[in-house]
Amino acid sequence: MDGYIYKERTQGNLPHLHPPGATLFVTFRLADSIPKHVLRQYQAKKKWLEEETKRINKLKCGDDSQEVCEHEARLLEFRRAWFVKFEEILDRAETGPTWLKDEKAAQIVVDALHYRDGQVFRLDAYCVMSNHVHTVFAPFLSAEELREFLLPEGLRFISKNPPLDAIMQSLKGYTARDVNRALGRKGSFWEEESYDHVVRDEAEYKRIVKYVLNNPVKAVILG
Repeated sequence: MDGYIYKERTQGNLPHLHPPGATLFVTFRLADSIPKHVLRQYQAKKKWLEEETKRINKLKCGDDSQEVCEHEARLLEFRRAWFVKFEEILDRAETGPTWLKDEKAAQIVVDALHYRDGQVFRLDAYCVMSNHVHTVFAPFLSAEELREFLLPEGLRFISKNPPLDAIMQSLKGYTARDVNRALGRKGSFWEEESYDHVVRDEAEYKRIVKYVLNNPVKAVILG
């Protein structure tokens, strides 16, 4: 079976999968760039979020009431609030590694993004900070090319273009190896988990692109 195989998208897998044809705002960061005590708080609340999301999904199967929609909106806002918290910590760069300050390291990431532009996604915007990267891109995965099939473990889809998890695995794996080599170091480079958000409309798209392009300015002010 040729192509990329992945599971049916669920809210519980939101950091790794995306709807076909979506434009995505994706942030990935260096390993250990967030203090461990902050991560422990996040993981505890994230576990609650995932359990609540599963419960809401079950309710939605037979209920599209306003109450359910409002609860989902609160869960989404919860996730955004943690992104803001992490972003402030990353922009201050007071703890953890800042390997991407090195011009060679940053250029490896930039080159890897441009290499994939036109091959697996349409790259719209990006910025490489000292300890994290913001990107806005649209994977070439489309609803028209998807084929679905049923396996014993559940519904699966196959496509010729990679989904988000495959894109990020390739991008982070390649850049980690090359940057480690350039810096003469070994060990973990990127944090395993990335943050991604589906851009909903043109207004949000413009706002996010502006945010990404202005992030270096914001980081200087915070610093």
